[in-house]
Amino acid sequence: MPRRILQGTVTSDKNDQTITVLVERRFKHPLLQKTVRKSKKYRAHDAENKFKTGDVVRIEECAPISKTKRWRVVTEASA
Repeated sequence: MPRRILQGTVTSDKNDQTITVLVERRFKHPLLQKTVRKSKKYRAHDAENKFKTGDVVRIEECAPISKTKRWRVVTEASA
């Protein structure tokens, strides 16, 4: 099965080699037919500490790195 790749905005870079990425998804409500926005935060591995708050990045699923990290940064997304 292919690894999922998500795009989101870095909300925190305070931890060493870790960033928090806010991923927002949009979908149409099944009954009301209104567009709904839902967001979720993922903790991703950033080995070189090169991404800062506000950057738009792509993250990819990977094997568990720590208790909370199951994602790693692939590249900076072109905005």
